[in-house]
Amino acid sequence: MVNVVPVNLGARAYEVRIGAGLLVQIGAQIAPLLRRKRVVIVTDEVVARLHLATALQGLAEAGIAAETLTLPPGEATKGWPQFTRTVEWLLEQKVERRDIVVALGGGVVGDLVGFACAVLRRGVRFVQVPTSLLAQVDSSVGGKTGINSVQGKNLIGAFHQPSLVLADIGVLDTLPPRDLLAGYGEVVKYGLLGDAAFFDYLETQGPALARHDRDVILRAVTRSVEMKAGIVERDETEEGERALLNLGHTFCHALEQATGYSDRLLHGEGVAIGCALAFELSQRLGLCSQEAPSRVRAHLRAMGMKTDLADIPGDLPGAEALVTLMGQDKKVIDGKLRFILARGIGDAFVADDVPPAMVTQLLQDALHR
Repeated sequence: MVNVVPVNLGARAYEVRIGAGLLVQIGAQIAPLLRRKRVVIVTDEVVARLHLATALQGLAEAGIAAETLTLPPGEATKGWPQFTRTVEWLLEQKVERRDIVVALGGGVVGDLVGFACAVLRRGVRFVQVPTSLLAQVDSSVGGKTGINSVQGKNLIGAFHQPSLVLADIGVLDTLPPRDLLAGYGEVVKYGLLGDAAFFDYLETQGPALARHDRDVILRAVTRSVEMKAGIVERDETEEGERALLNLGHTFCHALEQATGYSDRLLHGEGVAIGCALAFELSQRLGLCSQEAPSRVRAHLRAMGMKTDLADIPGDLPGAEALVTLMGQDKKVIDGKLRFILARGIGDAFVADDVPPAMVTQLLQDALHR
């Protein structure tokens, strides 16, 4: 079964196709987009070992030739050196504007390749083939592309929509449990920001998802993509509503920077901790009941996820230093930090009037729990 979620953006519209076995069919799926029977693939070493042969076979069965660039795995790849390497390689391959570049991998590969395609010849088409749960529900959809800077995460980038997204839930079987749960942090986010009934569903079915139940994964990925597609259609370049997708991310990005973008903290783990902190901040501001943050943390803990700063191994900087790191976040407007807060589960909103002292106190308390 393949679920199709359209992203209706006029001339930039595309489909997100979700189902098991799509990687085997990649040639047939991509063929209608091609002007000539040739693609280039950018992936990373881990994904290449697991899935590249399947992709190449699927392309060959449709008579499509392919060249491949394999990057190192990990968040550190998402910076200038590997970005430059990728752009130069694409130029060496004589990629034209009408060609298709395939981003085969998780969020790092998808973000970097999308940005490379945005700037190459002022815009080359690309197809996202996300291989992690996090990428399937979030980073592969919506056209946000970019790389990290020493100043912060995703500060260099562009909006560049893919031509197609192929989310093969079958490849998630090869994900380590920690990576699957990290992706689940983004899935939970969708329920928390705008669909209380979806969060109710996850509270009961989350454990089955962690056991790789295909039906639950298909429903969770599809609902997440539907929610993101709807928000992107209404606010493609994050002028307003799209900022809701950053629930938990202001905290998360500061924590990622504080841990050096290392495997001490995966992005989805940071999102989960950030969502818990955002709900606690909302409760302290009198916006939601005490029950809401307790329920968020209880579900994350039941799933075996990180829920607090104490769950991050190693030392963290102090609360003031973390707030300073937040000041580099893309969501800062006129020098004011914007947080995504909540009136309850499924009812998030953008706030730019949060007292910094309240955030500092929250982090101080969290650091000493």
